[in-house]
Amino acid sequence: MSLLPYSLVFALNANGVTSRIHAARGESFDPWPVVKLFNPVGAATWIATEFAEDGDTLFGLADLGFGCPELGYFSLREIRSVRLPFGLVIERDLYFDPLGPLSTWTDEARRYGSIVAAERVMRRRKSDRLLPDPPPSPEGDRENEGS
Repeated sequence: MSLLPYSLVFALNANGVTSRIHAARGESFDPWPVVKLFNPVGAATWIATEFAEDGDTLFGLADLGFGCPELGYFSLREIRSVRLPFGLVIERDLYFDPLGPLSTWTDEARRYGSIVAAERVMRRRKSDRLLPDPPPSPEGDRENEGS
């Protein structure tokens, strides 16, 4: 499996260009994350929104498992070079759902102490919004009949 297939590289580059355009205009830019990378045997997790001009440096939220996720830049080359026990490497979350803009991820990850905890909370909120209201209970209707 490719850590970053072409479609994700394209999206990261597009966000990088858009970010630089907004910065040149003095405007803010709050993109949704494009990719989530993680250590399959540890706590390190990264979500990235864009590539810098060098094509290696990613911008996003980094969580090394110390309870203080940070916004900043990290090297894709360094992430690719990490060798873990049992021949494992850093992986891409194939089922990653961006769930919201980077500012929301940052706020939630700092509030809950990790990207993973923030993701759980954000998924729960999303599923709560997608659930329809339950139908009225027939028992509840009978209670009001005599009024």
